[in-house]
Amino acid sequence: MNHRLTFHVLGGLLLFLGVMLLTPIPFALYYGDGQLGTFVFSAAGTFLAGGFLFGRYRSREELTLREGFAIVTFGWLSFALFGSLPYMISGSLPHPIDAFFESMSGFTTAGASVFTDVEANPKSLLFWRALTQWIGGMGVIVLGVAILPLLSVGGMHLFEAESAGLSPTADRLTPRIQDTARLLWGVYALVTMAGTLLLWLGDMSFFDAICHAFCAIATGGFSTRNASLGAFGTYSQMIMIVLMMLGATSFSLHYYALRGYFGRYWTSDEVRFFLVFVAGTILIVFLVNWQHYNNPLLNLRDAAFNVISVFSTTGFASTDYKQWPVLATALLFAACFVGGCAGSTSGGLKQVRLLILLKHAWLQLSRLLHPRQVKVLKLDRRPISPDIIQDVLGFTVLFLGVLVIATLLLTATGIDLITASTGVIACLSTVGPGLGDVGPMDNYAGLPYFAKVVLSLVMLLGRLEISTVLVLLLVSFWKR
Repeated sequence: MNHRLTFHVLGGLLLFLGVMLLTPIPFALYYGDGQLGTFVFSAAGTFLAGGFLFGRYRSREELTLREGFAIVTFGWLSFALFGSLPYMISGSLPHPIDAFFESMSGFTTAGASVFTDVEANPKSLLFWRALTQWIGGMGVIVLGVAILPLLSVGGMHLFEAESAGLSPTADRLTPRIQDTARLLWGVYALVTMAGTLLLWLGDMSFFDAICHAFCAIATGGFSTRNASLGAFGTYSQMIMIVLMMLGATSFSLHYYALRGYFGRYWTSDEVRFFLVFVAGTILIVFLVNWQHYNNPLLNLRDAAFNVISVFSTTGFASTDYKQWPVLATALLFAACFVGGCAGSTSGGLKQVRLLILLKHAWLQLSRLLHPRQVKVLKLDRRPISPDIIQDVLGFTVLFLGVLVIATLLLTATGIDLITASTGVIACLSTVGPGLGDVGPMDNYAGLPYFAKVVLSLVMLLGRLEISTVLVLLLVSFWKR
C-alpha cells in the first residue's frame, strides 16, 4: 500500500473538515452563545493536522483500490476524531469517549446520542451536530471526490470503497465519477434547501428548520429538541415524512426525476417493494394501536411517522413507541434490520438485498419441486449475476455476525439483553434509538465507556458496509 499517497489524501480531507468547522461561527455570533473560540480552535487544530499530512506526504502516484479502502476507513475515523473537538472544547462532552461517540454517531448518521439535555447546549454546537449528519449522509469521500482536485485521479476507487456492495444494480450517472459525485451532492443540497424552506414556513424557526432538514434528508435523527419531533405539530411531521422517504430512496432516481423521468421510481422493483413494505407495516401498527388511541388520525400520524423514521433509519420519534403494544414495537425492531433503498442515505441491510434474498429463497424452493427447471433471478427485468447473489449472502452473514459479536460484548459489561441487542442493531443500521434503556426518549449516556467504544466501531462498520473496514484486518492487505 502507498502510505504517502494515503496520508496525502487524508490531509486534504482534513483541510476540508477544517473549513466545515468554521461554518457554525455565524450561529455562535448571532446567538451570542460564547462558542466562537470553540470552533476557531477546533478548525485551527484540524487545519494544522491536515496541512502537515497534505504537505509532508506528497505523491503523484495513482490511487488503487487498496489505498481506497484505507483512505475511506481512516478518513471516516479522522473526521469523527477531529469532529469531536467542539464537544470537548465547549465542555458539553468533556470526556473524549463521549465526544468521539457523538461525533461518530453524527458522521455515520446513526443518531445515537449521549446528550441528556439537548436543549441546554449552545445553538452553534447543535448546528455542528446536525451538519456532521448532513456531511456524512451522502458520504465524506463522495463529497471529497466531488470538490477536491487532488482526488481527480483514482476517485472511482474511493467511490467504490466507500459504498462497497451498496447497490447491486447501481448505474453511474455520468462517465466521469467526479461529475457523478457532484450531481448527487447537487440533488442532495437542492432537496435540503427545499426541505428547510418548507419546515420554516411551518412552526419551526429557521435554526430548527435547517437542522432538522439536514438530519432528515441524511436520515440521521439528531434533533434540536429533547422531545424530538414530538415538540412540533402535524405539518412539520408531514414534511419530515416526505424528507425521510426521499432520503431513504436512491438519489440516482431523484436525479432522473428532476430531469422529468418520474417513471423511474415505479419501474424500480426495489422502490415498489419498499413502498409496499412500509405501507403494510404502517397499517399493521395502526390496527394494533387502535385501542390505545382515542383519535384515529393521531394514531395514523404516529404510526406513519415512526414507522417511516425507523425504516429510513432516521431515528426521529414523535412519541415514545416503547410504550406501544409488543407487536408494534417488534415490527419497528424488525424494520431496523432492513433499512431503506440502495443508493440512499439510509443504513441497514437495504431493501434490494432483502428482495434478492427473498427471490433467491423462492427460487430454491421451486427447484425442490422442479430440479431440472432453468430459471434466472431478475431485478428490474434484468438478470442478476451469481456474483451479486454471493455478495448479498456474504454481506448478510457479516451483518449478522457483527450483530451477534457486538451484542455479546455489550452484555459482558452487564447491559441487559434487550438494551444490548437493540442498541447494536440501531447503531449497525444507523437508526439511533433502540429499546430498553436506549429507547426513543432515552439516550446512550448511561452505558459503560467500553460499550460506547464498541458501538462507535459498530456505527462505522454499518455506515461503510462492513467489508470496507474488515478488509483492513486481512494480513494480505498490508503486504505489497
